[in-house]
Amino acid sequence: MRARIYRQSKPAGQSGQAMTHTWVLDYGQNRPRHVDALMGWTGSADTPSQLRLQFPDQDSAVAYATHNGIAFDIEIPAPRIRRPKAYADNFRYDRIQNWTH
Repeated sequence: MRARIYRQSKPAGQSGQAMTHTWVLDYGQNRPRHVDALMGWTGSADTPSQLRLQFPDQDSAVAYATHNGIAFDIEIPAPRIRRPKAYADNFRYDRIQNWTH
């Protein structure tokens, strides 16, 4: 399985941009998981699939993967378009959306 290098996304419940500037290298799963008969827990003998490595930029993550001979795919995030908004725009006479109250 190939490793995946991607930029960490913003948590859905947060509006800030903290912790979104790091790049993550996730190994793929190479062996199947099994269920323990006694406890019912799911286990695996595939240790690399449990690792998540963080890097400050994409170049260092790619350098690490190539140095260690890890096949990888890079997922480039789509750019976010942030439009400034003002509260007064909710009450404009030429408002495009329907008035709801």
